[in-house]
Amino acid sequence: MHKQKIMIAGIGGASLGTEICKALILAGSYEVYGCDISSTAYGMYDSAFMATYKINKNQYIESIVDVCKSAGVRWLVPGGERPMTLLGGVKERLYAEGITLIANSSETVALCSDKEATFQHLKDAGISAPKTCLIDSVSDLQRVGLPCIVKPSTGSGGSVSVFFAGSSDEAMIYAEYIRRNGGVPIAQEYVDIQEGEFTVGVLSYPDGSIASSIAMQRSLGAKLSVAYSGRGAIISSGYSQGYIDYFPDLCAQAERIASSVGSVGPLNVQGRLRNGVFLPFEINPRFSASTYLRALAGFNEIDLYLQHIQTGKRVDSVTIQPGWYLRSLTEQFVAGDQLK
Repeated sequence: MHKQKIMIAGIGGASLGTEICKALILAGSYEVYGCDISSTAYGMYDSAFMATYKINKNQYIESIVDVCKSAGVRWLVPGGERPMTLLGGVKERLYAEGITLIANSSETVALCSDKEATFQHLKDAGISAPKTCLIDSVSDLQRVGLPCIVKPSTGSGGSVSVFFAGSSDEAMIYAEYIRRNGGVPIAQEYVDIQEGEFTVGVLSYPDGSIASSIAMQRSLGAKLSVAYSGRGAIISSGYSQGYIDYFPDLCAQAERIASSVGSVGPLNVQGRLRNGVFLPFEINPRFSASTYLRALAGFNEIDLYLQHIQTGKRVDSVTIQPGWYLRSLTEQFVAGDQLK
């Protein structure tokens, strides 16, 4: 069988890029290539890739176009936040080179990259979400209450610079820390973990219609999945694992969010339940690092999306294998003279 060639840009260890590679290999219909700006990116030496390439970070776009052409690749998938932003900005230029970027629209990426704007958008659309506001002064904290989460408004994914604040003084210290590092701080209402935290993948077609969705109730009992724990609060890390099932009501709420932000591709929503209502606190307009776990469960979102844009095929239904989907880190040795 002729296999489709696809390039993943950004293939660091335990990353979105390497998880996408696993999902594509599982589908059995793809020849997967990878590239990265770092010689020490784990994926550069992962035998799952047909070949990997070191990218010149000073000529990032030109270098990626060159390696795609060299490998005869037509499809290009961002394997992380930065590649998504950089490549999304030149989508038309890539297309002119014969390379199709597999990503959400630049409008949806721009909206979701600004958390303050995203949550204001959800509020205006009548979608339940944690109270969220910019922090300019202590009085702003009254709008969300305490305790709260303090984090940067821009950027997405993981739990970098995400803090739990139990008092106004603490919140203002974290806000100043984010500000001094070039960010714009926001405060967000803290939703407790009592009814569970979920990560939901919603796949939309290029016309905006929903293909399907899948939800995982996150297990936060392992250190790998926890960024912070203390004072009765817990903040999850970017490493999701847990129980996948149909969760139809939850998926319906996440699909409404995807439609509201104009998603036309992959979208990941993280949130917690309160009184049965899904309250999103993170929305990422891309494939998730849970992509491979979802593929194991029967929902291979990147394969479904690629099939659709190539053949127009639509998902009739997805059969999920309910159960626990767990993950860990892997290691490998690379001799000094083999570094790319």
